[in-house]
Amino acid sequence: MAPLLSRSLLLTLEPLAEDDLRVLVQRALDDQRGYGGRLTMDPDAVTHLLRLAGGDARRVLTALQAAGDAALAAAAADPGTGAHPETGAGSGSGPGEGRVPVCVDLATLEQAVNRAAVRYDRDGDQHYDVASALIKSVRGSDVDAALHYLARMLEAGEDPRFVARRMIILASEDVGLAEPGALGVAVAAAQALETVGLPEARLALAQAVIHLALAPKSNAVIRAVDAAVADVRAGRGGPVPPHLRDTHYPGASRLGHGSGYRYPHDYPGAVVGQQYAPDPLVGSSYYQPSEHGFELRAGQRLAFLRETLRGTGEPAAARGESAAAGGEPTGARADVDEPSGASDHEAGRAR
Repeated sequence: MAPLLSRSLLLTLEPLAEDDLRVLVQRALDDQRGYGGRLTMDPDAVTHLLRLAGGDARRVLTALQAAGDAALAAAAADPGTGAHPETGAGSGSGPGEGRVPVCVDLATLEQAVNRAAVRYDRDGDQHYDVASALIKSVRGSDVDAALHYLARMLEAGEDPRFVARRMIILASEDVGLAEPGALGVAVAAAQALETVGLPEARLALAQAVIHLALAPKSNAVIRAVDAAVADVRAGRGGPVPPHLRDTHYPGASRLGHGSGYRYPHDYPGAVVGQQYAPDPLVGSSYYQPSEHGFELRAGQRLAFLRETLRGTGEPAAARGESAAAGGEPTGARADVDEPSGASDHEAGRAR
């Protein structure tokens, strides 16, 4: 293959722009090598024709000929229309005297190509309306409506990557930990799209839509992170508690960094009470799980963890756990600079 390629001129054929295809359609309608002025097209029909083409001039001309011949045949069968009796492109005759061009409307085009037009504008209101309807249908757990809007978007030529991205966002925003596997399903659908492409990837997208619509719903994740972000933007925070600070540089232990840190794996259940949040945020509870799906169990676990972790009482500053305080509580494992040759497990305590 390599020797052949080295002697070949490789050309990449890009899809034609809609403006170029529109010129091609008009030329086919007007030129004597085409319909020679015997046909016109409604703007809606032209728009649908260009959408069907997907940037391919051959598809435009094939669909145009099918619709044009059908329109001329129908006009010939009804002399009252005053249209030309000749049918077919390239007949070579111009419009006859007293005759009017036959108009190809949207219905004729749809019937000719056996594909209904989808009322959808990728750059206008329809794009946002249908996308919004898809998201709200999944959020509202209406599987059938969600599948309708998915099909509507795909048939209209919407970028399937846009749909995949919206499903990934929805998996965290509207399902969250009520069904922890939802995000993985959405991501897998996006990966499947990149791997196999359309039309086969419609199956993966549909599977993701169905899964997300059927899943129990929770918006606890977005509420939690937005609450945390609001505190950060409001300036609420403070220094990292000394026992959580990095100890991997000379002199860190002399500053009291890591002093009093309790290594969770040394305690039952790998959970031990100690302060993690900065002093001003001690007791803040951002994540408030729902009672839907897995979050019902997560809430029980969360209650246990908060009770255990916050059993230390006052903030670090009030307890005097600072660089000047020194010492460590009974049972605590101090983080200090590890001696040379310390095991990875021991070093992990300091991290």
